[in-house]
Amino acid sequence: MLKFSLFVFLFWLIGNPFVAILVMLILLYLLDRRFVGLTPSVFKPLKRMSRIKKLRQQINFSPNDVSSKHELARLLIERKKYSEALHWLVPLQPVFEDSAEYWDDLGICYLNGGDEEKGVASTLHALELNPRVKYGAPYLRLAAHFANGRTDQALAYLQAFQEINSSSCEAFDQQASIYKQLGNAQEARRSTEEGLRIYSMLPRYKKRQERKWAVRLLFKKLLK
Repeated sequence: MLKFSLFVFLFWLIGNPFVAILVMLILLYLLDRRFVGLTPSVFKPLKRMSRIKKLRQQINFSPNDVSSKHELARLLIERKKYSEALHWLVPLQPVFEDSAEYWDDLGICYLNGGDEEKGVASTLHALELNPRVKYGAPYLRLAAHFANGRTDQALAYLQAFQEINSSSCEAFDQQASIYKQLGNAQEARRSTEEGLRIYSMLPRYKKRQERKWAVRLLFKKLLK
């Protein structure tokens, strides 16, 4: 009803229905980006591509710049360019041997590239170095990986994640989805409610960062 009223107002103001629809969509997008965050940013991919280009240039000028290579690999992971990311990550192992985040990045690439053995081994090594690396995200990733047919392993990784007691609404949204995939409606509901409880306790600036996931959790709760 609100969208229809907005369209009628814009049509009355502009006089062209197509332009009114375009303006309405732009306004809804801006409002969502400002207050909710459900829609993806149209600028983030452009900034990422620009940063990738600059990192490639930096590496060409300084072939031994390992920090730039690692950052480039992470940006390629965000773009789901796992094979190319591995190209940069693997030679960095002697430098980042003791870095849990490095090993987890390596695990992401191997798992998404279809090499389960190396992917799981790299991720577990990251957790050995630091069980709280990336706020427990590796546990959720392993749980999601094993959720199809290997329930015991998936549940074990979920339990390990719970012991970390993360305050991330995104993590609880993932956790609820995994439990639902495993057919455990009770735990899925518990994860959903816990995520919403945590969101209600967050400071205002943090709520803005977590609002997208809180909305997803709310939808999960309402659709049960």
